[in-house]
Formats: sequence, C-alpha cells, structure tokens
Amino acid sequence: MASNVSDSIAEEFVEDRLFSGLFTGSLLQHKELLDMVDDVNVRGVRQKTLLHVGVRLGKADWVEELLARGADTDLVDDTQLNALSSAKEMVQRFPEDTERSEVLKLVSLVHRRDQVILRRLESSLSKSTGLVTPVASPECDIASLKSSVDAMRQEMKSLLCQLSSSLEELKAKVCGRDILLRCLEEAVTSTVEDVTSIKFRLGGDIAVNPSPSNAARARQECVDAMMCRTTIVCRYGADIMRSFYERLYDEDCYTAYIITCLCRDDRVKVMVDPDSIHIGRMKDNVMALDGTQLSGFQCLSFGDLQSEIVYLGAKVCSDNSEKDICGRLALTLAQLSLKLVFDNEGWPYKKGDVISEWDWMMALEELEEEGRKRVWGLHRKIQYALDRRTQLAKVCYLAATVPQIITLHGSTAGRSILQQQAPRLLSLYCDHVIPKLQAKVRVSPISETTSDTSFYCMPS
Repeated sequence: MASNVSDSIAEEFVEDRLFSGLFTGSLLQHKELLDMVDDVNVRGVRQKTLLHVGVRLGKADWVEELLARGADTDLVDDTQLNALSSAKEMVQRFPEDTERSEVLKLVSLVHRRDQVILRRLESSLSKSTGLVTPVASPECDIASLKSSVDAMRQEMKSLLCQLSSSLEELKAKVCGRDILLRCLEEAVTSTVEDVTSIKFRLGGDIAVNPSPSNAARARQECVDAMMCRTTIVCRYGADIMRSFYERLYDEDCYTAYIITCLCRDDRVKVMVDPDSIHIGRMKDNVMALDGTQLSGFQCLSFGDLQSEIVYLGAKVCSDNSEKDICGRLALTLAQLSLKLVFDNEGWPYKKGDVISEWDWMMALEELEEEGRKRVWGLHRKIQYALDRRTQLAKVCYLAATVPQIITLHGSTAGRSILQQQAPRLLSLYCDHVIPKLQAKVRVSPISETTSDTSFYCMPS
C-alpha cells in the first residue's frame, strides 16, 4: 500500500515538472521525464493536457514529441476546446507567428490521420457485424482485413512524409533563430561588461541613487498628489490621511510603488469617512469581486474597480487601530493598481498572458493545499482571500494581500511571513506586478494640480 502511495506521489511530481518545463525549459531537458509518464494525456489546471499547453504556448518541438507519443488531439479542456481548436485560435490571435502556424500544421495532420483510422475501423466493424452472406469465409475476412491495414499503412506513410517535411522546415527556421539569439546574447553580455566597467570607474552606484533632497521632494509630491485625489466627508481627517500615505510611501518599496503609480493617474479617487469605521455613509450597497452583495455598513473599506474609487472608514478606535486602517487602505489601493496597470478586471496579468495565468493558478492551488495541511492555518489575510467564491476574487485579493501584510507587520516581518507561508505568491508579486508599477511610474509624470485636499460635509 505504501509503495502504491509513493508511486502515485512520484508520478504527480513528474507530471508537475513536465507542466512547468513546458513553460520554462527545453524539450531536451525533459525527455527523460516524458519517458517516466505512462500516459502523456495527463491533465493539469483547468483540465488542460500537456498538448493543450504546448499548443497555446506555440512550442512546436514539444507538440511534435507529444503527438509522436500518442497525445490525443480530441481531448477537450474545461472550455471544451481540443488541441486543434486551440491551435486555430492561437494562429488567429498571432497570425505572424510562424511557429504557431507549424503547430497548427502538425496538429491538423495528426488529427486528420486519427480521423481516417477511426473511420476505417468503424467501416470494418460495420461490415463485420452487418447482414451479409450467412456463411462467411475466414479467408475472405483475413484478406479484407489485410487490405484495410495496408491502406491505412499507406495513408500513415503519406502523412508521416508530410510531417517530416514540415519538421525539416521548422528546424531550419529554429536554427536561424538560435544563431540570432546567440548573437544577441553576446551583444548583451558585452554591453553589461562595458556598463559594469564604467560603473566601477565612476565609483559604484553614485549615479543611480537619487540625492536625499530629490527623494524627499519625490515623497512630498506623491503624498500631495494622493491628497488631491482624496475626498474627506467632514472638516477634519486630512492629517491622518496624510500620515497614512506617508506611512505607505516609507514602509516598503512595494507600497511606495503602489501610491506613486496611483498618484499619477487622474482616474483615481479616494473617499474617506474619518468619523466612522465603515463606509455606509458614503456608499449604501457594494458588490464584491466574487458577486456578493453587501451593505456599506458591513464594509470597513471597499475598492470599486468599476468606478475606480476607493472607500475607507477611517475612524480610529480600540477595535480599529491606525495600523488596521492603513492595512485596509494598502489592500484596496493595491487592488485598484492591478486593475489600472493590467486592464484585466483585477487579474494581476494581461489578457492572453497564458504563462502568467498559469503561474498565478499554480500559486493559488499551492496556497489552498498549504492551508489544508497547516494545523494552525495560514495568515488570516491570506485565508480571507482563499475563502472568496470566485477565482478572480481569490487571485486579486491574494495579490493585494502582499502589500497589506507588509503594511500590517512592517517591511521586514511582513516579508518574512510571506516568505514562510506563501513564497510563490511573494515571488510572483515581485516578478510580475512590481515591474509593471515601475514602468508606469517611469512614463507617467505627476500631473499638476491646483487644488488641495477636497472636503465635503455630510448632511446631518
């Protein structure tokens, strides 16, 4: 029994490595793993097989190998697309990508071959079960079967010849690309060496880090810009909101990039009620990302991604400390930054970015599994995200939880918690989200504003 369990775990490990290798590794590095799998039609996230993933990524060498090992072109994923349908979709989306065209040609050839074989088998079966001569001759049956097999072999040989011709063309193109890539790699390496040499001659990082006066001015401009985008629903509360923005700017580079990015976007608005712990006086009802309808009096904060407005109940009391309020502000601002930067409903990646989508789905699965294994569970903010009802809500909350936990516990302690409980989540946020925020900060200057913080008195 123990042997069966260990074999099952080992097989799952091999399958996971194969799916990961499709994204990041070469076929040559993973052929031994393919030899260890009994059936290449294993399924991963969203019922996708290795062939599905290879087709969507345009990995012609992987697709060729999988088809040669008997990958089924008719299997469908959770969207009811088979490999052929996916290949056609990818060619429509990337019409100039020659490798995806080769993938479509490979899948089409094998799919057509399989259909021909299936029709011949069905025809042979119907003939053998039909009402023909009452007394059948075994010699005739054998001769007929041999004839069918010979015809099928000729069809397969023809298809294989076409396949070989296509592969030779593909290899020639890949070799040409390899040469270009090697030249590019050599040029980049040479450039890096030159830059490093110049950097050492100039004395290290002196030209990279801004002066203290410039850093202080950038911080002031960012906080002032956020205050200009903030509406406070009574005549006080500006000081505490300013302190919240300053804390987010100073706490960690992650939170600093979020508010620096948002302060440059004229669409961003922040509504604050410093006289209440909830947002009910500003918004009667809200619809959460997972479709849940809530009263505003049930919400301490809310990021409305449709209107691009953040609502915050900012009353400080024994049950609602400044640290908690600042953490909720970090969460909602982070969610809004995802929507504005990626323009994909709140997902932390662009539409059509199948590699990033796969990475986030894997992170979600790992955290759900980790939560089931831990006796004391995961951090309450991570668990809250996992308890949402839809994948969009789970992933969006998980991504925004990174700056929230850092804000709640401080940069060092917060990153330590994330590294221990959700290392893949922390890595994804660092590798996928932060570069996008950085890019937006570089290209978007802070717009000049003439008005100070907006104030609005609620009617009594």
